[in-house]
Amino acid sequence: SLSAGLDLPGRFLFAILTLMTLIANVVFVEEAVYIYRKIPSSKRLIIIWINAAAPVIATTSCIGMWIPRSTMFTDFTAAVFFAIVIHKFLLMMIKECGGQKLLLRRFENGHFKISTGPCCCCCLCLPHVRITRRTLFWLKLGTFQFAFLRPVLMFLSIVLWTNGNYTFYNLSPKGAAIWISCFVGVLTIIALWPVAIMFQQVRTLLTCKKIIPKFALYQFILILNHLQAAIINILAMQRIIRCAPPLSSSARGAYMTQQLLIMEMFLITLISRVVYRRRYDDLEPPECTSEEAGDNKEAP
Repeated sequence: SLSAGLDLPGRFLFAILTLMTLIANVVFVEEAVYIYRKIPSSKRLIIIWINAAAPVIATTSCIGMWIPRSTMFTDFTAAVFFAIVIHKFLLMMIKECGGQKLLLRRFENGHFKISTGPCCCCCLCLPHVRITRRTLFWLKLGTFQFAFLRPVLMFLSIVLWTNGNYTFYNLSPKGAAIWISCFVGVLTIIALWPVAIMFQQVRTLLTCKKIIPKFALYQFILILNHLQAAIINILAMQRIIRCAPPLSSSARGAYMTQQLLIMEMFLITLISRVVYRRRYDDLEPPECTSEEAGDNKEAP
């Protein structure tokens, strides 16, 4: 633990960040109870999983901040959890359309626009793909492979790390870290593509379900947890983030990442409570406005 070597401002900062983590978890538990009581069972577990992303990342970052030697395990836990959340978010969009059968009925003559990010946003010449049971299966498989393979790769990384063959900051071609990181990067891009394709298709239909702010929150968590952390790690490896004894450059980079993530996930947890806190009924687009009016009347 680093707490013994902290000065007074450092202890105050650690206390504030820990308090933020505790508040985020309390807010999530309260929201989970509300979801469990108010939302149909078909959507309940999926929405709780998605809401748990920010508090879980805040908690793992807080543990890594207090116990530096656990950073590798806490980072892997957060990464594996969010890999499952990506798959759950795709399933949530399908559920919000009334389920797979109703979605296929509504878009029976529709087509998916596959020229979207992060894979093919520049390939405008790609043909549109007809919406069928088979294409929905491939979309779900695209996110499921990440939810399945990410834990397998993380387990392999930990096994290699305990044997001394995996060092996160060793990016030489002879090391295992560079190959595993590249493979995970490819799997991540493949998993994000189906979510973007589905969002482009249903965002107009699900406007009354606040799908746009929900997708924005999901994107923020993705960017902050992956891209921000990668940028800080690169800066630390290049010694742009300087060492400050007893902390090395990499250790300082890890602390910066953890502290930023705690503050960011705290804010996202509060915003998620506002976005997701509403009555969820089966979606009927023609009655979307009347549904919202009915929700407002039922609200205490």
